[in-house]
Amino acid sequence: MTITKPNRRDMLFMAAAAPALGLPARQAQAEISAPDAAQPAYHRFRVGEARITIVSDGYLGVPASGLGVNADPREVAAFLKAHYLSQTQSYAHTNHAVIDLNDARILVDVGAGNRFLPTEGRLMDNLASAGIDPSSITHVVITHAHPDHIWGIRDDFDEPILPDAEYIIGAAEYDWWMAPGRVLQLPERLQQFGAGAVNSLKTEGLEWTMARDGHEVAPGVRLMATFGHTPGHMSVMVESNDNRLLVLGDSMTHAYISIERPEWVAGFDMEPELTVKTRKRLLEMAASERIAVVGYHFPFPGVGHVMPVDGGYRFIPALWRWEA
Repeated sequence: MTITKPNRRDMLFMAAAAPALGLPARQAQAEISAPDAAQPAYHRFRVGEARITIVSDGYLGVPASGLGVNADPREVAAFLKAHYLSQTQSYAHTNHAVIDLNDARILVDVGAGNRFLPTEGRLMDNLASAGIDPSSITHVVITHAHPDHIWGIRDDFDEPILPDAEYIIGAAEYDWWMAPGRVLQLPERLQQFGAGAVNSLKTEGLEWTMARDGHEVAPGVRLMATFGHTPGHMSVMVESNDNRLLVLGDSMTHAYISIERPEWVAGFDMEPELTVKTRKRLLEMAASERIAVVGYHFPFPGVGHVMPVDGGYRFIPALWRWEA
């Protein structure tokens, strides 16, 4: 399995640690200001009998040059402008799904903790705001080992942040990151990511359940192999009373580019050709079978549907309802 060597635009994207700065002045008329006060950082809904809570870990602000790295930059810029998005900064939410079904309470990914960007690491506080006791979480699914999904696995004393849960990861994902010499095989700018992945996976006191395609986390919740973004990336399918929700993880990283231009890859997509193949498979399935989706980096709460349109697809956010 080869490792994609990033180009200069990729490096700019991967090395970024500055928060998004908003739209350039000439596009100010399209910008909506930040809220005047704190906003709710969780959202609840149901899928059949499954209760889903989307809980935020914060956001990422990175250069937009990391989007569509295999496309003409002018075309990417035009696409972003047409969608009222900044052509210089990409603002990405981090939406964690908590799945309550029968006797299981499943958290998908553990966020970045305080080891990555200062705009992240809010998951535990927001779980508390949502009234979710961390000790009540029975399972933790890790979709993949990138920093914003796994670095929050340990507290400041390097102990598991949820010590009593069962931790589940794709066997292919675990094996890839833990291969001897893996960190030094990565491009220099990615070696910190590799070391962080290894340290997280080796957290003392954790025993990993190694999963393969179709693994049942709990009745009604199973894993799907969605390789490409990373070599062993997994997504999560929730099924209850003939209703389904697909928790995408990073199999699609942008609510508009990943869906409307699935052939465009991002700087963090480690196997570009497989990323595109997986993405197109998921889009066809979600659209034809009318499966709801939640995207980790989609605009909060990231929940909606994939609609077929003109030979392609479009993301339709789910209707936000106030009544129970």
